[in-house]
Amino acid sequence: MPSRTRAVSTGAPDTARWLLRGKDGRLTAYARAEGGLLRWTESAPGGPDWTGPDFFEAPGLTYLTLAQGADGYVHFVGRGERREADGKVVVDLVHSIQYQTGRPLMDWRPIGNPHTKLVERAPHLGAPAAAVDAQGTVHVFVRDAVNSVRMRREGKGGKWEGWKDFKVREALDGITALATSTGRVEVLAPGAKATLRWTQEKQGGELTRADDIPLAPVPGSGTLLETAPDRLTYYAADALGSGILAHRPADGGSAIPLGGAPGTGPVAALRTAIDGYDCTVLAHRTSTGRPALAAFPTEDEDAGLWWAGTGEPCLGAPALALDARGRVVMAAIGLDGTLRLARQKAEPGLALEAWTTV
Repeated sequence: MPSRTRAVSTGAPDTARWLLRGKDGRLTAYARAEGGLLRWTESAPGGPDWTGPDFFEAPGLTYLTLAQGADGYVHFVGRGERREADGKVVVDLVHSIQYQTGRPLMDWRPIGNPHTKLVERAPHLGAPAAAVDAQGTVHVFVRDAVNSVRMRREGKGGKWEGWKDFKVREALDGITALATSTGRVEVLAPGAKATLRWTQEKQGGELTRADDIPLAPVPGSGTLLETAPDRLTYYAADALGSGILAHRPADGGSAIPLGGAPGTGPVAALRTAIDGYDCTVLAHRTSTGRPALAAFPTEDEDAGLWWAGTGEPCLGAPALALDARGRVVMAAIGLDGTLRLARQKAEPGLALEAWTTV
């Protein structure tokens, strides 16, 4: 069971997908904290009131990523460390589920570590990524000790299949994965010269190597968004310092510059209608520490966009979601570790109301 606490987040969000909407329309925000994670929950769909933070124990978490299935279930995949009596550090991935908004998390269960034979490599396991297909199958990806990508997915009856090695040697941390509306999973891994990519032909199929994306991102800055039926766009910060770049793998071609002045952390992305037009909204933490927001017609980056700073400096990436009324909600963890929120105003365009602290 959760415990109500006055605790605050003790670190930056590890991903930009930490503000999620449940089946009942309520938003929930999650943040890693000392010894576990914190959860804030809307009291009613559309707010404005919230409950929390509730604290859930998860000792030793060094990284936490979230993935949500079409059923609304929220899956938590974490990287955990513990030190044994002899001083050896043991690293494992762990998994938990929240089935309904506001309900307790299930017990944390081990996913393991692919380095079961060469145990000296086990502590060098990277940060995990996760995706859930339309059938609810959880796919977990992680960079291993030799810079390959490993995958483990949940099979029938909740039993995990064995680890699959994608057999590369140039993957960096910051893997991102997403399932399309047809259930296909795609996974991207940053490299020093390009972004590596694997795709499924159909839901449940094997992931196979696809053409690399000609974009060398800052590790940990990338995110995926479905911008057309069964088609994804990748957004990431350019490792050479030219701002945010966009690339649609299915279209090929070169990356599209979007400007901005990104600092650390990933880009947040969502699609919504603004003044009747299908638009993409992006957010990131700038080099000055403040959140920044931009919007443009979906898949028409050449139409132009401008970045607007908003709010006070934050820890890590801001998050974006649509509330039960279809309003854009931007969330950030303040430097004091508290949750801060700004909702879209009821007026034309994309303007946010004043930030509030939960």
